[in-house]
Amino acid sequence: MRVLAAMSGGVDSAVAAARAVEAGHDVTGVHLALSKNPQSFRTGARGCCTVEDSRDARRAADVIGIPFYVWDLAERFHADVVDDFVNEYAAGRTPNPCLRCNEKIKFAAVLDKALALGFDAVCTGHYARVVDGPGGSRELHRAVDPAKDQSYVLGVLDAAQLAHALFPLGDSLKTEVRAEADRRGLAVADKPDSHDICFIADGDTRRFLADRLGTESGPIVDTSGAVVGSHSGAYGFTIGQRKGLRIGDPAGDGRPRYVLDISPVNNTVTVGTAEELAVSEVSGDHPRWCGSAPTGEFECLVQMRAHGEPAPASVRYDAAQSVVTARLSSPARGIAPGQTAVFYDGTRVIGSATISSTRRASAAAQGVSASA
Repeated sequence: MRVLAAMSGGVDSAVAAARAVEAGHDVTGVHLALSKNPQSFRTGARGCCTVEDSRDARRAADVIGIPFYVWDLAERFHADVVDDFVNEYAAGRTPNPCLRCNEKIKFAAVLDKALALGFDAVCTGHYARVVDGPGGSRELHRAVDPAKDQSYVLGVLDAAQLAHALFPLGDSLKTEVRAEADRRGLAVADKPDSHDICFIADGDTRRFLADRLGTESGPIVDTSGAVVGSHSGAYGFTIGQRKGLRIGDPAGDGRPRYVLDISPVNNTVTVGTAEELAVSEVSGDHPRWCGSAPTGEFECLVQMRAHGEPAPASVRYDAAQSVVTARLSSPARGIAPGQTAVFYDGTRVIGSATISSTRRASAAAQGVSASA
């Protein structure tokens, strides 16, 4: 196959490209320039897409012996990922930009361009597995290394995209990948993994949002409506947050308080107890299925954070309304609109949906719906 290997400049994508060559594919490397004004050097393990990363990717391609190009997708990335991230926070939701990048950039913009240029597949360094299913279908599964599994952030891929996806690292442990990079003479063998949000290199999300959304003071209230503090922008909070609330007076029972609700309409943040965070049901829109869309109600595991524990749930997909509803077998805490629910059948990824609302366990017990 003709394979386009997306090379970030890190060890995972470099080894993935090398393995694709070793498997007999005709491989071309490409580095995605996603920043309008890339820094020269990365700060430790924060961020990516720097000039240094581009050079590391080029050097890796030279060692592997494959052609290498840089594609400028900065404008598309800013519109589809960065602007979406800011807009979601402004609306009181908590987005995951990695999922949006995989959906809109790596497996939409890049894959579409690759196919137009005559490539058969896009190869990345994600830790996940694509397995041949019944009838020639392809299934997305968790990686062998549970600590590095990235199937959650790939849960937005549909069947057509999976048909052209190559994940050579899915059957390996991270320690094996680093050792292999060293054996292959790749200088990135010991390069730190990037983490946090790639376009916020210093990790200060609140300041990043304030620079784009400005500041506007508003109240922090408890569930009775009593004002217990103030803030400079509701977008700076997320459901389940405990630290950084800057509430002057302790709760009456002395227990810590958490963010329960964010209302951008009146710029109000509501706080309460840990018990009040408990959610028994989530509803989601923007469903994406990694194969055929399910019908009726089905039992599965649902994961609602990139590094969260999957929980048993009963799920129903309303195709007419394009809404997915998951009733959790046990209440979960800190679930926020904007996050993504990814549905699993064992290790297989069924699909995903963006959480639009939740129903708190306390409200469900009273037969009352509550939006978090």
